[in-house]
Amino acid sequence: MGDWWQRNIMEPGKLPLLLALAAFVLTFVITRVITRRIRAGKGPFGNVEAGGVHIHHVIPGIVLTVVGGFGAVAGGRHGFGSALAAVVFGVGAGLVLDEFALILHLDDVYWTEEGRQSVEVVVVTAALVGLLLAGFTPFGVDGMSEDELQDRANVIATVAGNFCFSLLALAKGKARLAVFGVIVPLVALIGAVRLARPDSLWARRFYGRRPRARARARLRAYHHDRRWSGPRRAFQDWIGGRPDPDPDRR
Repeated sequence: MGDWWQRNIMEPGKLPLLLALAAFVLTFVITRVITRRIRAGKGPFGNVEAGGVHIHHVIPGIVLTVVGGFGAVAGGRHGFGSALAAVVFGVGAGLVLDEFALILHLDDVYWTEEGRQSVEVVVVTAALVGLLLAGFTPFGVDGMSEDELQDRANVIATVAGNFCFSLLALAKGKARLAVFGVIVPLVALIGAVRLARPDSLWARRFYGRRPRARARARLRAYHHDRRWSGPRRAFQDWIGGRPDPDPDRR
């Protein structure tokens, strides 16, 4: 374990990434605790307003992300300046992605069903950065030997092949597998060879005249959603809080 830590986490250039990830996760957790207490009317916290306008925390998040990003570029990959810039960037990114759904919908959907997208984006981002810290590199280049890395043709073929797997998984409506497949190519391969979701681009293009394939896709998607939607929603509620009831469903 100690050797793995030294080799993958403490190698030159990895410490800023570790600090940024720690700041990102901690900021998200603290932000959710505060917003949940504001929502419950407990504690000394309250919404920030200026001139009657609610200032969302994505605003300071954008400022911190810009400052941290430019600071990291100017400070290089080593030294105290680099570490400080990584922490500032991580804090800013945590504040911004906590309101990802607000940016996406251009509406205050923080405590709605659409607001769950913020939690999912934060979890996926943290997981991807964690994989990078663990030694994975995009499109499977980490799995190549030194001799293979010297051969540009092998590198290009590996990257292009894994990129195609990720695109296929995305076209089949498997966005999570496509995203994680960028870091772990086997994941994208699984998404690329499996049956497409019925509402995906792939299904509309290739299942139009294949009623049996459409039926199988709908049945598989139904069973998958029925099996995993409940646990996924419970996990999101545990992390980010339960959304407000939809008045249209009452």
